[in-house]
Amino acid sequence: MSQDIRDAVQEKYAAAARKAAAGEKGSCGPSGSCGCDPVTENLYDISQTTALPEGAVLASLGCGNPTALADLHAGETVLDLGSGGGIDVLLSAKRVGPTGKAYGLDMTDEMLALARANQAKAGVTNVEFLKGEIENIPLPAGAVDVIISNCVINLSADKGRVLKEAFRVLRPDGRFAVSDVVCRGEIPDAVRRSVELWVGCIAGALDEHEYRQLLNDAGFVDVDIEPTRIYQFEDAGLGETLAREISGRVMGAFIRARKPALAPRSPIVK
Repeated sequence: MSQDIRDAVQEKYAAAARKAAAGEKGSCGPSGSCGCDPVTENLYDISQTTALPEGAVLASLGCGNPTALADLHAGETVLDLGSGGGIDVLLSAKRVGPTGKAYGLDMTDEMLALARANQAKAGVTNVEFLKGEIENIPLPAGAVDVIISNCVINLSADKGRVLKEAFRVLRPDGRFAVSDVVCRGEIPDAVRRSVELWVGCIAGALDEHEYRQLLNDAGFVDVDIEPTRIYQFEDAGLGETLAREISGRVMGAFIRARKPALAPRSPIVK
């Protein structure tokens, strides 16, 4: 199942990248529907998007605005897991300034090509896009100060591995600040079994208590999950029964956690 999910995600987001490159808005919802509109619409303020290339905005299929919620500082190094067309990377690069750096990580060649084209159009130099999977981040341990992500971790079939990798590449006292889809209560098996709905950011959503536990298991502390949008799916192409069953149980959330600082050395007793 995990390979099926990975292949479906890659195919869907490659198609979204091609649409964005052609000047069209992509969709991560079920085919032939407005699927992700309850999730992806109206996330960015116009003051943020007016200075960005159109392709970066059109390719945005997130569920939040982590750069507006993460406390980024000049000189920091930021990593965006599943960076897509690069919108959050470009916004982060502006926040950390010329003395900082923003990495974007994506597994889809089409998205990486689009993101690099958007970087060139924006004239941003403190950015680097990497090819790879979020379960195996191609950076050394302790390489970044902040990890952001926008509705991507829920797409992974091995979220525990993703969070452990995030913990590994963060520096001591580094911050985890992601937007993601989480759920409250039972999600019908018909949704959980659907690869297409998984790609649409619904079926793969963790229960908020399980998300907390996986973060704790990875070593994070100060875990907080803050709901930002509760979804209603009447028009999401799920069918009336499924839409009714999951409406109100799925939410966009801002998830914060921290990697502990190094313990102070004990004084040497002579």
